[in-house]
Amino acid sequence: MISDLTTIESLFLSYRDGIKKPHDVVAKFLEKIESRNAYYSAYQSVWKEEAMVAAELATKALAAGHDLGPMHGVPFALKDIFHVTGKVTTCGAVELNQNIATVTATVVRRLVSAGAIILGKTKTVECAFGGWGTNQMTGTPRNPWDDEVHRIPGGSSSGSAVAVASDLAVCAVGSDTGGSIRLPAGYCGLVGLKLTYGRLPNDGIMPLSQSLDSPGPLARSVCDALLMFEVMDGREGWKISQDYTDGTNNFSSLVRGVVGLRIGILSASERQHCSPETLDAYDEAVLRLSGAGAVIQSFNNPKPYGELAATNGAITAVEAYYNHHQLYEDSQKKMDADVRARMLSGKQYTAHEYFGMREQRIQDMAAFAAQMKGFDVLITPTTIGRAPNLDEVDQNIGPGYYTRPFNYLEMCGISVPTGLDNQGLPTSVQIVGRANDEYTILQAGASLETMFGRLGMIGS
Repeated sequence: MISDLTTIESLFLSYRDGIKKPHDVVAKFLEKIESRNAYYSAYQSVWKEEAMVAAELATKALAAGHDLGPMHGVPFALKDIFHVTGKVTTCGAVELNQNIATVTATVVRRLVSAGAIILGKTKTVECAFGGWGTNQMTGTPRNPWDDEVHRIPGGSSSGSAVAVASDLAVCAVGSDTGGSIRLPAGYCGLVGLKLTYGRLPNDGIMPLSQSLDSPGPLARSVCDALLMFEVMDGREGWKISQDYTDGTNNFSSLVRGVVGLRIGILSASERQHCSPETLDAYDEAVLRLSGAGAVIQSFNNPKPYGELAATNGAITAVEAYYNHHQLYEDSQKKMDADVRARMLSGKQYTAHEYFGMREQRIQDMAAFAAQMKGFDVLITPTTIGRAPNLDEVDQNIGPGYYTRPFNYLEMCGISVPTGLDNQGLPTSVQIVGRANDEYTILQAGASLETMFGRLGMIGS
């Protein structure tokens, strides 16, 4: 079980009741980072002095009754593609280690204005382009669920997931272009929320693919993911606190259950793309949802997920090349070779082909929306298998078979842990909903979390 005071929810309640103080909590996290980060390699940079100053201010404000809401005094980790004025944004690239930001991302500003405290920037796949979480130049964070071998954490929000899973942050901010929040959440036993494209502002964030990128939370519980989302979405802290306390408005979705919820499951042809242990965990989740009163029916997607995933990858490559070609065309620059290959693949497409993919996307979205009639949400595995050893990763394929399609379709999704497999590694499923229907996927995710329980944190 998750220990007390390691979630946003538990810290919020403990601060409110005077049990804990932000300066003590933040100091403890900084102490753990100092002793453990060399092993887990989650952080790119740690902002010790700034974090303690913010913690002292939060402590004084809360003591004086100036409560800014549930995130006040909560220490979090920030993926190193989000700009903070005066701080370096490396985007996972050693060539950008002097890239000082002149703006702060809106979602970061909202979190800080709500009293949340940045512990530091977390490692990422170079320019956020990769689902395994590897980085040849700055190092690959270690999945904390295996001390015997170095397993991948998932990417591209690799360090953010590892920071939370190894108890080096309460929660973290990531971004998702083809699964970059959901995949590391799935591999590391966390909840990862991918919002509808455009629901949260992308300004002040390094673009990978401007028509696909979406920032969002990595957290230890569905409730924590909702609390972060509410703040990142710009809601006032006092309203969030009141709704949480009363269980009203958006927080009512967490206790509705799934009775009568119409859930689409994988068709027979789509079940063939993941490992047997992943499929076993998926089937168990479907069985439990059915037992809780959900209406389960096979969903026949109008186009194979593999085709949607491939087009998502192609659009990503074209836009990524436009954004970052100057780094990767220069062979003298020290860039990750795996990312370079993906990045340079984007220049093979003509303008005619790119705009053809954009037009096809509109058609696919319409066809998928029509097929969704009669369904409230879909459920798929999050990953195609358990986290592989770092040495066994095949960079020619990606793990986002089930995640990429829903970026392409501009839908929302949440990955929720479903326990551990026979090797003690996390399993996970993904709940997917229509655009801007985040609260229905949170409803289903909260029910799954109740059924399976939360995974304990490594080192907590």
